[in-house]
Amino acid sequence: MHALYRQVATLMETVAAEVVLPRYQNLAAEEIEEKAADDYVTIADKESEIRLQEGLSKILPEAGVVGEEAVAADPTVMDNVGNGLQWIIDPIDGTGNFAAGRAPFGIMVGLVDNGVIQAGWILDPLTGRMCHAALGGGAYIDEERIAAKETGADKPIAALAVYFLTVEQRAEIAVKAEGKLTLVDIPRRAAEQYPRLVLGTNDVSLFERSHPWDHAAGALLLNESGAKLARRDGTPYIIGDNKRGLLGASSHRMWDKAAQILC
Repeated sequence: MHALYRQVATLMETVAAEVVLPRYQNLAAEEIEEKAADDYVTIADKESEIRLQEGLSKILPEAGVVGEEAVAADPTVMDNVGNGLQWIIDPIDGTGNFAAGRAPFGIMVGLVDNGVIQAGWILDPLTGRMCHAALGGGAYIDEERIAAKETGADKPIAALAVYFLTVEQRAEIAVKAEGKLTLVDIPRRAAEQYPRLVLGTNDVSLFERSHPWDHAAGALLLNESGAKLARRDGTPYIIGDNKRGLLGASSHRMWDKAAQILC
């Protein structure tokens, strides 16, 4: 798996250097499109996905490829998600930030076999930080194996992505969290949410949508580091299960505590 890690990491770093970073704070208006309300795509997203797909297909020709922008162009691509061996690509996670010329944003790749996440990579192009994990092989930042840690705060630090919830659901979450969690702003990219849970910056994250390109790599990073990501009822996150809602925490103890508060 180490050889595979290095091949994928090198590909992602090359795409970041040659495709993504040259466009950072250097996009023309016509190079930014709004796919849906507050959901953007840029020329860099499209070019990044093409380069990643080409490279990953050479690394493991037997694996299919599912990319965020491919699904946006043809939603039927999702019909096959979770079937067989597949690469999952988020060419730029945090496109809204990227398009606005601000950090953070990232590149994420996951490898999935029949819905079970086998490996994941999360690259921060601006700092070069590479978070990666392999099923049963642990979690790493760059070449150093990591164990997740809690913040140690009296009230757990929680970054809750509630913008896909209804107004009523948001109000319910706010009532449940009041006095029990310290709420902080979300970075609006999963590629930053997940490292923060591992590094002791945040204790809890809540997500409503669970697109595989947003969560495959981060889910494995958490679970292999000793933290925890699961459905709100505690069942595992399986790629292609078509469910909603994910709860992440910096430890199993913290996950149980957060679930009691929020779920």
